[in-house]
Amino acid sequence: MRKIALVAAAAAGALTLAACSEGTEDSAEATMENAAADTEANMEAMGEGVEDATADAEATMDEGMAEAGAEVEEAGAEMQDEATDETAAQ
Repeated sequence: MRKIALVAAAAAGALTLAACSEGTEDSAEATMENAAADTEANMEAMGEGVEDATADAEATMDEGMAEAGAEVEEAGAEMQDEATDETAAQ
């Protein structure tokens, strides 16, 4: 009787370990799936950040080019006025 009880206890322990091991596998799989989903979300957020930064840089360049163009036109007008004044003075 004692051997039967030991075998039964060992079998119950083995089943408990097997169930625990299966639960651990399921937990590990869920953790990996969550990590993959987080990684995908982070990559999408990085892509959006890069797109926003590119758009901001483009807008800044456009503003700079417009300002430079206006300054060149203004400098050209001043040079033309000075040339006209010098011609009139002669």
